[in-house]
Amino acid sequence: MTAPVFVADQLDAVGAEFVLDGAEGRHAVSVKRLRPGEAVVLTDGRGRFTEGVVRAAEGKDRLVVGELTPVREEPEQRPRITVVQALPKGDRGELAVETMTEVGVDAIVPWAAARCITQWKGERGAKALGKWRATAREAGKQSRRVRFPDVADAATGKQVASLLADADFAAVLHESGDAPLATAELPTDGDIVLVVGPEGGVTPDELALFTAAGARPYRLGRSVLRTSTAGTAATALLLGRTGRWA
Repeated sequence: MTAPVFVADQLDAVGAEFVLDGAEGRHAVSVKRLRPGEAVVLTDGRGRFTEGVVRAAEGKDRLVVGELTPVREEPEQRPRITVVQALPKGDRGELAVETMTEVGVDAIVPWAAARCITQWKGERGAKALGKWRATAREAGKQSRRVRFPDVADAATGKQVASLLADADFAAVLHESGDAPLATAELPTDGDIVLVVGPEGGVTPDELALFTAAGARPYRLGRSVLRTSTAGTAATALLLGRTGRWA
């Protein structure tokens, strides 16, 4: 089993020893209950990381790590997979972010689709976006990633169309799709962008906008998945088909 991952925002300050304190230190000492001799990984969440060994656990929130390796950087995997996720109801948005992070998505773009019951506005929107980003960070650590997915600001339909236009492969999960995503011709490099609509579905106007931008509607299978699970299933399919899970 790989070593547990903790975020060290000041990774450049790593020397012979590094003290992990605050919330991360508390999690390591009081929740994970790490003890001297156990291996850990410290990362900035953007691909840079170092490996070390616990030297001491002090108090409730202070972990001293030594025997640190030189800081390395994990390269971005290709093709890069971005999921445009329509805003689900309640806490199902965090569920979608959590599971997509676990399987290996590279970026998530929240989308306020026309049929979304949930709408992010003002302070409520900022708080919800913060929850998505915190979820991606925690799920990244839990799944032992050193490069966490980017969670963008909420996008409009026109902004999503622009993203699709720049992609090397652009798809919209939609029941009208005449081809399965499982057989689509995929690039070996570049950017894949996948749109997951809301529970009420993508509107005809939205689908026309995305199609004009170069996207094509695809179906996943015979069953209809919830918006909070469709992105995870599609990402897993794409990771397997592109060889990233080889």
